[in-house]
Amino acid sequence: MDNCIFCQIVAGDIPASKIYEDDKVLAFLDISQTTKGHTLVIPKEHVRNVLAMDAITSQDLFSRLPKLARAVQKATGASGLNILNNNEEAAGQTVFHAHVHLIPRYGNTDGINIQFTEHAPDFEALGQLAQSIAKEV
Repeated sequence: MDNCIFCQIVAGDIPASKIYEDDKVLAFLDISQTTKGHTLVIPKEHVRNVLAMDAITSQDLFSRLPKLARAVQKATGASGLNILNNNEEAAGQTVFHAHVHLIPRYGNTDGINIQFTEHAPDFEALGQLAQSIAKEV
């Protein structure tokens, strides 16, 4: 897509600080640098997000993540790393070309706060939901 910023990066029309590239995948530093070393990993083929991705593109993208995550963590000296993927606007996706964020973590003072709210489990409701989802697989 000509107006997609990530497609323009793949084409070389917009510069990027690349850390990895092969014929299927490109990884480069996010210009926002949420934390030092924040990296985006994208398929070179334009696809909106994981929800629109086929199995081959998914395999190409996600099979590179462990190696890239280890490289980012080692090079930055981070004590941990979040792997984040947003799908559609409601989930925080702002660039509609599939991408995975590798976000190095440096402790409680690095400015990132991810919280999960705990609720008492309703096992009957969970079972019903699991059945509904399983029917879609």
